[in-house]
Amino acid sequence: MPLIVPSEAGLYCPAGDFYLDPWRAVPRAVTTHAHSDHARSGSGRYLTARSGERVLRHRLGADTVIDTLEYGESVVHNGVRISLHPAGHVLGSSQVRLEHGGEVWVYSGDYKTCPDPTTTSFEPVRCDLFLTESTFGLPIYRWPKIETIVADIDAWWRGNQDDGKASVIFGYSLGKAQRLLASVDATIGPLYTHGAVEPLVQAYRDSGVAMPATTAVSAASDDVDWTRALIVAPPSAAGSPWLRRFGKHSTASASGWMQIRGTRRRGAHDRGFILSDHVDWPGLMSAIAATGARRILVTHGNVPVVVRYLQENGYDAQPVETRFASDDGEA
Repeated sequence: MPLIVPSEAGLYCPAGDFYLDPWRAVPRAVTTHAHSDHARSGSGRYLTARSGERVLRHRLGADTVIDTLEYGESVVHNGVRISLHPAGHVLGSSQVRLEHGGEVWVYSGDYKTCPDPTTTSFEPVRCDLFLTESTFGLPIYRWPKIETIVADIDAWWRGNQDDGKASVIFGYSLGKAQRLLASVDATIGPLYTHGAVEPLVQAYRDSGVAMPATTAVSAASDDVDWTRALIVAPPSAAGSPWLRRFGKHSTASASGWMQIRGTRRRGAHDRGFILSDHVDWPGLMSAIAATGARRILVTHGNVPVVVRYLQENGYDAQPVETRFASDDGEA
């Protein structure tokens, strides 16, 4: 019997009678991270990595029943051994290792293999079958070094200060925003956050992640010189009346989609920075190889391309349909 099968409610483990990142309310859910397409409310009980408990509770509500495991710690449920391992996507993101009947299957959730000061780095897990995302599963997606991207963001910020403009950068409120804040040079000027970002920054701090000093825009004094500031906001704030308070400003988007020039034009931002919380093509292929698995299930992204490439390179690769979806900001 397969350890993971698709179902109407989500990815299901029949032997253990639980679900992985279900998109409907179920009795028992193993949740890889707190992004809304993977963490839906209403389930009876959740299992997640201990480092991600606060952000998951922020998303699901204070009364949610959440059990936690440290990375590498395991629990047996209905004969299936479950353990969680770092995925490197956002704070507390996990790969789920399932062991039963002499087989080991690993569900990746969302992941990235490049450095991020706000989360534990991805660790390959040896297995018989690996179920992987493929958000950026095309050879064109190859991320620049993070040091280069951060230096470009800092230079854009300084340039805006010289031009008398506020700097507003858009990134998903969970993960991308905190990564931006922790990576830029905070000595350049003050850091401000949108109301959707600041509570999650605090949740990161409460989880032990070192974050620079930030102030919610709503709590700013009336005499703020916005031209000195870097303001981090979710993509939903782009083009909204909220931006008017900053006066003259420049906008930027931080996303893997910025790899494609046309996406920058369609976004109508002044700048686009290639910064993704998902794995790029070289990272995807190296992550798959590092598992040692020859059986690969591919979901969530450029599935046909990745499946065909893997099959041509000797893998038993097949697609699996899910309802996960990354918007421009999360990716």
